[in-house]
Amino acid sequence: MSEYWDVYDKNRKKKIVKRGDYLNDDEFHLVINAWIRNSNNEFLITQRSANKSFAYMWETTGGSALKGETSIAAAIREIKEELGIDINPTTGKLIGTKFRHYDGCPDILDVWSFEYDGPIEEVTVQKEEVLNVMWASVEQIKKLYNEKKFEANAFFEEALKNLKR
Repeated sequence: MSEYWDVYDKNRKKKIVKRGDYLNDDEFHLVINAWIRNSNNEFLITQRSANKSFAYMWETTGGSALKGETSIAAAIREIKEELGIDINPTTGKLIGTKFRHYDGCPDILDVWSFEYDGPIEEVTVQKEEVLNVMWASVEQIKKLYNEKKFEANAFFEEALKNLKR
C-alpha cells in the first residue's frame, strides 16, 4: 500500500504527495525525532536493523509524518510502531524545528522529548526497523557518538544539554 505525506512550503502551507516522489527545494515533508527519557536520566535509544541505511547505528526513534498527521501525532505513532510503547502525549515537549535540504527530499525536522519509565522488557521492537534497544546515559550516548556508532541529527547537542537533569 502506498504511503502519502503532507508536503509543506516554508509557511507550512501544504499539498499531498506519494512517498518517494521527488520534492523541489522549496517543498518539505515533516519528520520527527523523539528523545524518550526515564526518571534515571537515561534515554531509550534504538539500534537500526541490518536492512536500513546506517545499519547497526544507534539513534533515537524517528520517522516521517503521514498525510494528515500533526508533528506530535507522528511522534506518538512512530514510538508505538517501532517500540510498542503507548507514550503519554502530555509529556511531549518540542525541543526544536529545523528545515533540512536533501536533494529530492527536503524535510522539516521536529525534535521532541518525552518522559517514560517503563521497563525495557516491555519494549516490543518492530523488527524491520529496530534490531535492539537500551536505556543509555548522556555519557554512554556521547561515547557511542564519538565512536561513530550513534546517528546524530539536528539538535543532538541541544538535546543532550537541555534534557540532562
